[in-house]
Amino acid sequence: MGMASALETLCGQAFGARRYSMLGVYLQRSFIIMFIFAVILLPMYIFATPILKFFGQTTAIAELSGSLAIWFIPQQFAFVLLFPLQRFLQCQLKNIVIACVTAIGFSVHCVLSWLLIDYLDLGLVGAAVSLNIGWWLPALGLLLYVVCGGCPQTWTGFSREAFAGLWEFLKLSIASGVMIWSALPLSLSLTHTYS
Repeated sequence: MGMASALETLCGQAFGARRYSMLGVYLQRSFIIMFIFAVILLPMYIFATPILKFFGQTTAIAELSGSLAIWFIPQQFAFVLLFPLQRFLQCQLKNIVIACVTAIGFSVHCVLSWLLIDYLDLGLVGAAVSLNIGWWLPALGLLLYVVCGGCPQTWTGFSREAFAGLWEFLKLSIASGVMIWSALPLSLSLTHTYS
């Protein structure tokens, strides 16, 4: 989420300067960077059990967490699409599109959660599958909206230009991610009540 925040700055500036086609290029750069980081993070999901055991977690919790982590790999790749697409559309004030697509995804997620967890009694695996589908539906819905003509000025198709300037985009993405994560402890401390 933090790394996609670079789009807020870049897309906002490009939209304000009426350089509409650059929004699509920035979106594609964000996809590339976030995909690379999702791949880099894969070993943490795949080897979650031994990592957790190494850090002293009990065997039962480490094994359950490790098996669930495998089920959450698809969700990691849904974030690659979803978070940049949300920023891309927000910069164009297309929040109603985000809300509608998210509402559909949430509705499907609720029904699937009941079906997989309660009715079919799949437990945590059912919850993971439901979450994967619940995150992929909005991601694919927003992608289809953008690619199929919902943003004709700002999405002009896939461009080789997206591969240029990746280093600068990466630096801004990392800075945005660090800024958001550094504010998290403060945000949590402000919302925590002490008894």
